Amino acid sequence: MKFTAALLAATASANSVSTKFMEHIIKFGLNMPSVEEYNQRRELFSEMDSFIAAHNETNASFTLGHNQFSHMTEGEKARTRGLLNPEYLMAGEPKVFSEDSLPSSVDWRTANAVNPIQDQGHCGSCWAFSTMAAVEGAHAIATGELLKFSEQQLVDCSTLNNGCNGGSMALAFLYLESHYAELESVYPYKGVDGTCAYNSKSKTAVETTGYTNVTARSSSQMMASIATGVVSVAIEADQAVFQMYSSGVFDSAQCGTNLDHGVTLVGYGSENGQDYYILRNSWGTTWGDQGYMKIANTGSGAGICGVQLAGVFPQSN
Repeated sequence: MKFTAALLAATASANSVSTKFMEHIIKFGLNMPSVEEYNQRRELFSEMDSFIAAHNETNASFTLGHNQFSHMTEGEKARTRGLLNPEYLMAGEPKVFSEDSLPSSVDWRTANAVNPIQDQGHCGSCWAFSTMAAVEGAHAIATGELLKFSEQQLVDCSTLNNGCNGGSMALAFLYLESHYAELESVYPYKGVDGTCAYNSKSKTAVETTGYTNVTARSSSQMMASIATGVVSVAIEADQAVFQMYSSGVFDSAQCGTNLDHGVTLVGYGSENGQDYYILRNSWGTTWGDQGYMKIANTGSGAGICGVQLAGVFPQSN
């Protein structure tokens, strides 16, 4: 069932949800082969529209909005996460970062240490995107050269992980201790499991030198680690309030602390008296604020969505 602008004009009624849904179909290029699927997707969209409207009528510090998740089932959403064994991220001895003279704000995007937002698609490879974004940042800060490394290399070759069926940043960093990180231009992202094509003699790959843990439940140590570089963290991302985030400082405890998604923190700051971290996701630019979120720093503890429970900090040559 293909939809065009002409069909939109013909079928969109005075019902605003119908209009929104037709616009959503066109924006995301959806193709529904049956009336049954169309009705199912429209019902999911309608439920999410009500959820968004109810939230945005409150005085919350953040707003929600429609995105690629608006029509998805819970099973489809689950395939866009993929963190497994979060306890591996907490197993190492944490490094104590100096908290002396911390800047009031940090944003590694403005220091040419963060690449453009990508979309992992329906592959549970968040762990690979979190890992490589942190390694890219570490390498850029150490050398002044921002490179784009290959998430597909980790999906295909990090055998302690499970590719598109999920993995851990800790195990990915462990893989990189004995394998160079290949460039994405040499080993492009496919978003599906493939056969490992790593070439140990590649002249374009870059050596990394391990990683260290960030002290859990400490906002001051998390800030100090971010002041040093881009940090891989785990969060819970299976709740609608997180998935439909659009703008503002996200301070909802509704997202929980059952860690199931790998992301990175690329900075921190403050807005209207509320401290926040700058969270970089791998759900494309249609999610959040062009792929980013300001997630509240609420002080010591697990943090919003568990953001302070499992941070790991890479090193690179």
